[in-house]
Order: sequence, then C-alpha cells, then structure tokens
Amino acid sequence: MRNRSRRSRAVVAVVSAALLGVAGCDAGGGASPAPDGTRAKAKPSATPTPAWDSSPASMAAVGDSITRGFDACSVLSDCPEVSWATGTATDVNSLAVRLLGASGVAAHSWNYAVSGSRMADLPAQMTKAAAHEPALVTVMTGANDACRTSVSEMTSVAGFRTSFEQALRTLRKAAPRSQVYVASVPDLKRLWSQGRGNELGKAVWKLGICPSMLADPDSVDAVATTRRDEVRERVEAYNSVLKSVCATDRLCRFDGGAVFDFDFGTRQLSTWDWFHPSRDGQARLAEMAYRGVTGKKAVT
Repeated sequence: MRNRSRRSRAVVAVVSAALLGVAGCDAGGGASPAPDGTRAKAKPSATPTPAWDSSPASMAAVGDSITRGFDACSVLSDCPEVSWATGTATDVNSLAVRLLGASGVAAHSWNYAVSGSRMADLPAQMTKAAAHEPALVTVMTGANDACRTSVSEMTSVAGFRTSFEQALRTLRKAAPRSQVYVASVPDLKRLWSQGRGNELGKAVWKLGICPSMLADPDSVDAVATTRRDEVRERVEAYNSVLKSVCATDRLCRFDGGAVFDFDFGTRQLSTWDWFHPSRDGQARLAEMAYRGVTGKKAVT
C-alpha cells in the first residue's frame, strides 16, 4: 500500500507539471512569454495591394495604328485627334477627355503610339511614356504581330511575352506608381468578315494591310480558312499573354477581352480600308476603356 501510495503521488506530480507546462505555452507552441523588452516583434503583414485610382490626373498612350487613329479621317494617314485614348474630337470623347476634361488633354496626356509598330517596339514607347510619370498608361498593341505577310512570320507567343514583360519592367523602373490599362487585341477574323463585302476596302487591302488575314479575301477554301483560323488562334494566344503578364503587376488591369469580343460593324470600321476603327469605332473603344479604368457606366 505504501509503495502504491508513493507511486500514485508521483503520477499526480508528473501530470500536474505537464498541465502547468501546457498552460505556460503560447498559442504558437512557444515558451512562456519573455520578460518585458525581450519579446520578439510580430512579423509585419504582407504589403497591401495599392488601391486603383479611378480618376487618374494624367495619362500616356502606347501602341499601334489604332491608337493613332489611322485611316479614321483620310486614307492611309494617322488622325490622332480621333484617337480613343488621347484624341480631342468631341464625337469620339476619348478616354483622356473623359478623365482629364477637354482642357486637361493637351497638358496632361501624351500619345507615343506608332502606326505599324509591334510588341517588340513597346519597350521604347514605354520609355518615353514613363518619362512623364503618368498616373495611367494605356496599352493597345499586338495586331501587327499577327498581321504579317504570312502566317509563318507572325511574332511567336514567347517573343510576344518577352517584349511585353520588358515593357512593364521599363515602366516600373522609371514610374513605379503608374497604373496600366491593357486593351486586348481585336478579333482580326471578325474584321475580315465585316469588310470583305466592300469592294473599295478590298482594293485598299491589296496595298498590304494585314495580308496574313486579308489576302485573297473572297477565298473561303480550306487553305484560306485554315490560314485565317491560325491568325485568330495566335491573337487569342497574345491576349492570354496580356492577361497573365498583367496579372503579375499589382497596378495593371487587362480589359478582360472586351476589345476582342466587341462586334465591330460596318459603322465602326473605316470607310477607307474597312479594317481600322472609324471615328465611331474609336468612340466605342473609348467607352470600353472608360468602363475598364473607372468601373463606371460610360459617359456618352
């Protein structure tokens, strides 16, 4: 009995010590709290995502002929005053006008887009845009990467990605706080289907506008159909790149495919080439961009 009693008291002591030890641990399983002044500091929380400014005070545009208003006013000519991004024409009501007001466009917006440019040209354009440290940079490019003399000459998806990533790095190095709005590449096959019924447009196409898609516009045989489908698939791949790369930048917004999905009708296409946006088409692009940047219903 005496030995059993001693063993019982020993067990109670061990259990009590264990319970006291558990009570002295913190929620993380560490030791009891250290004396004042010696406690480990809590780890800082992750850097919060910067709030998107839906009313940027300045903006720059980079891209290709669409952002230059090519063929919207006269044949084979730029017409930047009707640009969806930075134009001043009242019937277009560009993104810059909507955001900055008509009086603020000249002093607080810049258009560095170049007709005929491809994604490989974007880093140089971005260098010029970043010099102003704009609150917002709009990007619309990629159509010319698919619009080559042949399908085999289209920009590779890997090359397209590399150039876009370089352009964003260029911007971030010089203007880390600039927001970026990225428009998707238009559905070139839809533009072909809309314009191929116009004889004047097809005559202009023969001058060399997007031959990978527009060559032999009346042909619908297997070879031509396959060629156009390959161009469309490449455009879809480009848009996937724009979306995924933009998602890695906390201050970048992709349009979700809004431009690619937009059904450009004959009214939205240039009466000079039936391929580039008309003034009305530019206005529709401005509306889409305004919704994308502000999240608000477009102001018409």
